[in-house]
Amino acid sequence: MEPPGRAVTDDSVTAASTWMPALVPALVPAFGTEGDPRSLSPNAPGATETARPKLASIAMRTWVYQEPREDSQKLGYLRAGAVIERASEPSSIRDCEGGWYRVAPRGFVCVGKGASLDLQHPIVVTAHKAPRRGEPFPYPYVISGSPPPHLYFKLPSEAEQHYAEGADRERSIALRGAKVREELGPADAVPTSWLDGAAFPKPYGAASPLSYRAHRGRAGVASAFGLIATFDWTGRPMGLTTELDLIALDRTRVAPSSALRGVVLDRPGTPAFVIAYATSVYELIDGPTGPVPKKKGEVTYRSGWALTGRNNGSPSGLLETTQGGWLPAAALRIAKLREDPNGFAAAGRKWIDVSIRQQLLVAYEGRQPVFAALISTGSGDLGDPETTTATVRGAFMIASKHVSGTMDGDEHTRESVDLRDVPYIQYFHKGYALHGAFWHDDFGKVRSHGCVNLAPADAAWLFDWTEPNVPAGWHGALNPNYGTLVYTHG
Repeated sequence: MEPPGRAVTDDSVTAASTWMPALVPALVPAFGTEGDPRSLSPNAPGATETARPKLASIAMRTWVYQEPREDSQKLGYLRAGAVIERASEPSSIRDCEGGWYRVAPRGFVCVGKGASLDLQHPIVVTAHKAPRRGEPFPYPYVISGSPPPHLYFKLPSEAEQHYAEGADRERSIALRGAKVREELGPADAVPTSWLDGAAFPKPYGAASPLSYRAHRGRAGVASAFGLIATFDWTGRPMGLTTELDLIALDRTRVAPSSALRGVVLDRPGTPAFVIAYATSVYELIDGPTGPVPKKKGEVTYRSGWALTGRNNGSPSGLLETTQGGWLPAAALRIAKLREDPNGFAAAGRKWIDVSIRQQLLVAYEGRQPVFAALISTGSGDLGDPETTTATVRGAFMIASKHVSGTMDGDEHTRESVDLRDVPYIQYFHKGYALHGAFWHDDFGKVRSHGCVNLAPADAAWLFDWTEPNVPAGWHGALNPNYGTLVYTHG
């Protein structure tokens, strides 16, 4: 039986790279291994799943430390509602009244403001769905309109909604309610524990502005939210945000997910993307004087391909794909394969090449490209990142990864926005990150405020491929010394 608070399991997390050294393997063995004296029964190898005790996060960030003390290195964190395995007994109570518990797969968590042993804690029960790791969107996303939604802290009665929203309530429901519900799909059941009218619990660390009769003010115009769940209440669709506020979804629009997909290379080849509409794909058939191209059909704009290196007589003519068809070179943006400046390719390690001129990202394992995607870097193009919205250039390491996180105004060019739960963030230098974008579909062109934007599906793929690995149940991981190399250049 699944523990309460997490209705979505995470089976998509990839294993850590074999080249990445453990942080301190002698001090932090894997959870439950024979070398871990603090992994007590019933956490010993062979123990059943149901026998293993667990703890839950009740904060927006519950830190996991390398050692059972707050001055040790942070390995990552859990988000409110996350439930993970722990040791049976605390390893220490130093500066932690509730005790430091060893957690899976490594590290220690202090039970107190940020974590609880009570799996029926109100925050755990309320934050009852986990992000959907590996999918393009870890949450359904909505973007607030004008007027923006109120942030209700409980199930508001119709009278409370009228008091807050006035006559706009009925107009908003009539205009957007049915459409939003159709786009989001079936509603979740309203928890019976909410029906008593009590205020929702607020995770430690979540924003908690001044409260009114039933709400905490309004969201900003063009704010974006990831939703834990959606409900139908008093004749309108409502959504629960990751900070456990309830918003009227008829005051929002559903963020569409780009259909764009990068190309995964399972054999040697050069990545390329179709950059012209109505591009034909050909096959070569025997003719009187040699092979003759014959049209087979058309390929999708911005679709990704792998090229074998063969052409039909001219590099500017038709190029062979590993899938068997032939594409016109003039219709393609072809990646320029290169070596990294830090020697990772020669060592066989993972690394990422970001070309600002080509608006292409290529992921390598050693010298072999394994994945490529169209991207959007800073709208400042090749300008000075200190004075423009250009993407910083150089060789960097991914220092931290977050399944989702807030990026205040980082990706705007016209107005201030509040982007909650931006998906699959990977910071590689100060505020610069690789991440998914759900607010535009201009991949292949400069667009961002400096970060490297990817289509949601591509961001999800890359997130699970890079280091540091984010373990199942965790929301973020840190490793400033051994993250995947990111090389950004013109």
